[in-house]
Amino acid sequence: MWGALQQKSGLATLVSSLKHGQVLERLVPMAFTPSRKLSTAAKEMTVRDALNSAIDEEMSADPKVFLMGEEVGEYQGAYKISKGLLQKFGPDRVLDTPITEAGFTGIGVGAAYYGLRPIVEFMTFNFAMQAIDQIINSAAKTNYMSAGQISVPIVFRGPNGAAAGVGAQHSHCYAAWYGSCPGLKVLTPYSAEDSRGLMKAAIRDPDPVIFLENELLYGESFPVSAECLDPSFCLPIGKAKIEREGKDVTITAFSKMVGYALQAAQELEKEGISAEVINLRSIRPLDRATINASVRKTSRLVTVEEGFPQHGIGAEICASVVEESFEYLDAPVERITGADVPMPYAANLERLAVPQVEDIVHASKRACYRAVPMSAVV
Repeated sequence: MWGALQQKSGLATLVSSLKHGQVLERLVPMAFTPSRKLSTAAKEMTVRDALNSAIDEEMSADPKVFLMGEEVGEYQGAYKISKGLLQKFGPDRVLDTPITEAGFTGIGVGAAYYGLRPIVEFMTFNFAMQAIDQIINSAAKTNYMSAGQISVPIVFRGPNGAAAGVGAQHSHCYAAWYGSCPGLKVLTPYSAEDSRGLMKAAIRDPDPVIFLENELLYGESFPVSAECLDPSFCLPIGKAKIEREGKDVTITAFSKMVGYALQAAQELEKEGISAEVINLRSIRPLDRATINASVRKTSRLVTVEEGFPQHGIGAEICASVVEESFEYLDAPVERITGADVPMPYAANLERLAVPQVEDIVHASKRACYRAVPMSAVV
């Protein structure tokens, strides 16, 4: 397969130039934009266009960046994230691969060993399970096992978590899986600003990055400022964003659940409850400082995620708060998660298996002693 891709794509040319020291020096990382709410929103942008523009600009800025995956070229990407990139950069840098995740992921990791900066697209992160050995053993552990002599600057990206009506084998949330592995950085964008700024950060990072998108968010539009549209715009990895300030209860969420948390906060406001909503953005590293500072202000915590309850992101956040801010809590921590079952295919059962806005509202009321505790429900 390696030989076939060499002949088809010209990837060998890039590798050869590395061997002879002809590749341009690595770009100097640009300063990160402080994590704050951006003002003067000039236009709206979809998450799809935010990802596309970020990849386009980084490929233009650095000749070592290339994209590979199933249908990323001729078909413009399964979700059109790579639209127009083949025409602009050619088959040497936008590589259509066979349906063999273990194979092309391994090629991507090998290219990163040589100093290239691959972006490996999975049609869904459920399919990345075919390549788990390459991601964990070959990418995540190599820098440590080589005593820092080998960097692996690679981005693994694609849709993660529940979509709609695609069954258990296409609906898994892998945030907790990858978030538990040293050597990886795990990002979970929500808005167009998140997607654009974090994708740029992921491509420029010297370590392997898992970039977990959400299929249902691709077509959603979000306000973006002129600052966000600047080619130098970049968000820091490991820094959460306070999407909405509040004083009564802290709600943490990531990816699609941030939107649900914001809707819940609006409902709670009608009943006199001021909710602070934290968009985690980064699962590993996790911004424990921002979470704990918020809990120390509100004295209550509700965590929201699509994944399973056992060993989840909410469980890790809960442990962090108990360790660092236990004396500030005025109520038990509430965890909202997906149901502890494989995702049902039937639409009515699927809705019951995924957190809804009303679940967040009810949990927040319990934390504020505005509802009957779960332990008291017969």
